[in-house]
Amino acid sequence: MTGDDQLAEQRERTIQSLTSFASAYSELGRFFARRHQMHTTDAAAIVEILTAEGRGRPLTPARLAERIALTTGATSILLNRLEDAGHVVRTRGHRDRRVVTLHSTPAVHETADSFFAPLSRQLHSVLGNYSRADLELVEGLVDRLRSSVRDYPDEAGPQPATGDH
Repeated sequence: MTGDDQLAEQRERTIQSLTSFASAYSELGRFFARRHQMHTTDAAAIVEILTAEGRGRPLTPARLAERIALTTGATSILLNRLEDAGHVVRTRGHRDRRVVTLHSTPAVHETADSFFAPLSRQLHSVLGNYSRADLELVEGLVDRLRSSVRDYPDEAGPQPATGDH
């Protein structure tokens, strides 16, 4: 086997490892939903809302719809369900009252923290074995791979008609 073949195999193993990580993370979200007796889409929405809040950039309902691949109508129904359950509140902006942002309630924040905090500590422990340069390299790689996957549907062209309307 040539060096080029070995490199190609290593690249394939890397893609498979990242795909397996993504699958395991998705399964963890489904486990969180089951454990807390939520629909998986509700749990995915809550995680997206919490993540956006953690970054200091709360989601709008339209952005949430994009993130969890629902129509705006289905997202509105989901948000009504999450509000009724006491998990989420919709807030109008200070400057532009037309802008609605989504925020987690303290109760759902506590639920998510108690579930995800131990895993977060484990992941930080694993990453603690790597240098700043290593982490910058991995972060850049993952960002470029995510962009490639996210942009691929546009490059693949329009979906064929299925006859379902």
